[in-house]
Amino acid sequence: MKTTFFPDLADDFLAQVNTIVWCNVATVDSQQRPRSRVLHPIWEVVDGRPVGWIATGRHTLKTKHLARYPHVSLAYVANPLKPVYVECRATWEDDPAAKQRLWDWFTAAPPPLGYDLSAFFGTVDNPGYGALLLTPWRVELGDLFGQTRVWME
Repeated sequence: MKTTFFPDLADDFLAQVNTIVWCNVATVDSQQRPRSRVLHPIWEVVDGRPVGWIATGRHTLKTKHLARYPHVSLAYVANPLKPVYVECRATWEDDPAAKQRLWDWFTAAPPPLGYDLSAFFGTVDNPGYGALLLTPWRVELGDLFGQTRVWME
């Protein structure tokens, strides 16, 4: 395993997560047990660091989990020999401008990365629509037969 600076693996990271799109996201419940679900993050690089966003239900079981344990573990495994793992702090972004930006980003992005959020939430004003901000502290680009690369803050 090789530890590296994020900019050194940013292009490969974005290529994989923007192609795979759907990933397993695990939270921790009130009894400290893991709970997984499949979600659809969208990623950008800000100031040389990865930043992820998920358009998701704001009043769900994951909301309760994150209130107590605000961390998630993501696994992208379209190719089990080359998985992508991301460990993050997850926080809700309730600012209307940030929620509108995320809505517009998903709407404008071509499939499979982009999709129509109105099918799930109707409008951006729906109180059930949430913008979940992912702030990673670790990204791993796995390679079972090659060199796994890891970025950690």
